[in-house]
Amino acid sequence: MEGAPAAKVKRVGEGTLLIPHPTNVDAEIRKIRRGKIITQAELRERLARAAGADKACPITTGMFVRIVAEAAEETLRAGKARVTPYWRVVGEGGRLMEKFPGGPAAQAGHLEAEGHTVDRSARICFLK
Repeated sequence: MEGAPAAKVKRVGEGTLLIPHPTNVDAEIRKIRRGKIITQAELRERLARAAGADKACPITTGMFVRIVAEAAEETLRAGKARVTPYWRVVGEGGRLMEKFPGGPAAQAGHLEAEGHTVDRSARICFLK
């Protein structure tokens, strides 16, 4: 079996790369308890570990996190109370997600409602 192209190895590193399925991303986000947050990197680590891979693709994982967020917001607008808590996923260092529905302001609102401290001017949620 031939290895990955050199350009891909340079970008994502050696080892087994998981291309996650959207339902796996959704299921992993649903495991994040109220009052907790995780970074996208931590989410990728969890997905990879669960699949027996070395790492999860940052591009597809990021796309699926956004799709999960959009679907959750549609479900909220339809009147459902229980949705995937996508707002508990933040960028590195607690950075709020620009591409989530409603942008950083909406994510900050969800996080503050769960007791997190958010610096809205810096668009950062302080990691506990």
